[in-house]
Amino acid sequence: MHYIDTIIEHYGWQGTALAAAILILFFVQLYYHIVLYGRIVRFRNSRRKKILDAEPPVSVIVPLFSEDYNYLDERLPALFAQEYATAFEVVVVYVGADGDFYEELSRQRLSYPNLTVTKIEYNPRFPISVKMAINVGIKSASYNHLLLTTPSAMPASTQWLAMMGKAFMRGEIVLGYTGFEQTKGLANYLMRLSRLQMSVYWLTQAVSRNTYRGMRHNIGFTKELYFGSKGFTHLNMNIGEDDLFIQKIARRNNVSVVLIPKGTTIEHPWGGLRWFFGRLRYYGSAYEFYPRTVRTAIEWDLGSQVLFLLAALTAIVFMPVEFKAAAAALMLLRYAAALYRIRSIARRVGEKDVALRFFIFDLFNPLLLAAVRLSLVRKVPEAWR
Repeated sequence: MHYIDTIIEHYGWQGTALAAAILILFFVQLYYHIVLYGRIVRFRNSRRKKILDAEPPVSVIVPLFSEDYNYLDERLPALFAQEYATAFEVVVVYVGADGDFYEELSRQRLSYPNLTVTKIEYNPRFPISVKMAINVGIKSASYNHLLLTTPSAMPASTQWLAMMGKAFMRGEIVLGYTGFEQTKGLANYLMRLSRLQMSVYWLTQAVSRNTYRGMRHNIGFTKELYFGSKGFTHLNMNIGEDDLFIQKIARRNNVSVVLIPKGTTIEHPWGGLRWFFGRLRYYGSAYEFYPRTVRTAIEWDLGSQVLFLLAALTAIVFMPVEFKAAAAALMLLRYAAALYRIRSIARRVGEKDVALRFFIFDLFNPLLLAAVRLSLVRKVPEAWR
């Protein structure tokens, strides 16, 4: 008690309250980065009980809404290059009206006999959502175990299907990571790190058996589970197949998480930060329907980070030299913990070169997500039907 009185006498009530706030927020941040997010690094899917004795046959479903010839030349062949111990097929659902492209797509079956092509005629009066296209693909699929991906993504290795297929041996739902294609430039770095950080949020919950989402580029479930739950939810939205639907079907013991570089997919970015911000707004329209506990966990992390930095900077500017030194030391320790954790998670999912400019991303991320949340005060019309 005498020690506390001495501190109050030396720094005043304001300084003492500031020191207490810095310490509390510092330990909150340590809890997130060391304890909570550490679950991803410590997770081993092999510890979960097997429900199948071998990898099942798999149907890979791809909804295609554009006449993308690069997809036919590059990303589609990567699916058929997969090394898988049992049978698999690729079901492409083309939504469009270009007869030449559809003919070229159908011609791919000469090279890939396990390709199934389904066409939905485009009609501007009756727009087709991704959920509708996937539903058609599921009905066309030959096998019970389904993997969903997109035309903008491709497997990171020829073992992708093997990793995801093996995961079905331990769960009816399979979740894998998707990163952005690595290119030069700060914008690409910030997009890749933002994707990684946002994946940390849902991966933490998934490995803690509280699954609320996956990624549409790398997700799977059984046809039996899909039809047993009467298909996709929130049909008044053009989004939600990888989060709102997953919340409906996920249970504590039916989700299998793939955390290995060979099991990831790589998404091609179609623009820079402006494009990325638009995508965050579009898919972020589902955020309000997430469980309250999930939103609270994310917001406490971001909020405590911002408040800690502001409190520490206040101490550095206004307090005595020894107070400044202590605040600066805690800032460095918190940064080291965050960097250590993001690097360890990056290694698990195959992300590279995350450390060099992490201090920029560490400041950028809360601002980005705050801007997204504020922008969502105004509804995104494209997300709704």
